[in-house]
Amino acid sequence: MKKRILTLLLVALTCAGAVMAQGRRGLRINEVMIQNDSTSVVDDFGRYNAWVELFNSTFGPLEISSVFLTNDRNNNTLYPVPLGDVNTEIPARQHVLFWADGEPNKGTFHMNFTFTPGQDNYIAIYDANGLSLIDEIVVPGDLKPGQSYARKVDGEGGVGEADAWEVRDGSDAKYITPSSNNIIKSTNSKVDMFAEEDPRGGGMAVMAMCIVFTALLVLAICFYIINKIGASISRSRKIKALAENDEVEEHHKEQDSGEVIAAIAAALAEHLDAHDRENTVLTINKVRRAYSPWSSKIYGLRELPNRR
Repeated sequence: MKKRILTLLLVALTCAGAVMAQGRRGLRINEVMIQNDSTSVVDDFGRYNAWVELFNSTFGPLEISSVFLTNDRNNNTLYPVPLGDVNTEIPARQHVLFWADGEPNKGTFHMNFTFTPGQDNYIAIYDANGLSLIDEIVVPGDLKPGQSYARKVDGEGGVGEADAWEVRDGSDAKYITPSSNNIIKSTNSKVDMFAEEDPRGGGMAVMAMCIVFTALLVLAICFYIINKIGASISRSRKIKALAENDEVEEHHKEQDSGEVIAAIAAALAEHLDAHDRENTVLTINKVRRAYSPWSSKIYGLRELPNRR
């Protein structure tokens, strides 16, 4: 039993680790600024430092503690994201900023390296083992102060795919978006199309009812299948129990001979007969205590006088 429990725990931990590792594959370098000297983006100390924006491209929360950030191709584990900070869990489809100021003593999101303006800067993310590459990009050296190098669409593009990136200068067409979506959408095309095609909402109501009834039908089918499986298991157990009882009876029939049964019957008859004769016997026991009228309490009482 203990071995089974340990095996189940080991399997569960392995699955959890695999799921977490798989989730971290969705972590992306989303936008980078090498020289932050003309924008309003400041760190928590009010300083204009270079920064790296990471994006959780998955549809669930992503814990990034213990991953590594680096700008050195020969050192994959240059900056380990510390454990124990609740802010290292990135919500689904959200962003987080890391400051490349070379001062890790300022907090979790201050890295221990800086960038070099005027030359290509390499940035990479490695998983907790320090070997599995999650994402990497080379920021071109011709990036001007106040410009950022960002993905055209949040999280899209393969690892190191330069075609998915563009230079942003802070203009209305190429705005800089730290801790925000690279493309800010004011409307939802699908919602607008649905509102145009179904202005009264009848289609939405029908669709909602269909989804609800479909879910109920699926649940009913699942319960029916579970009931059938349970009945089948119960039936097989009953058949097995009956078979075992038949084997026991056959075993007793083989062992109990006629002589043994006759001896048991004779013994029972003798016992019952003796019990019946005993019921007709009257037993009188003699009282051993001597009786004396002087010790009787009735002689110590006087009669009450009769009133006439």
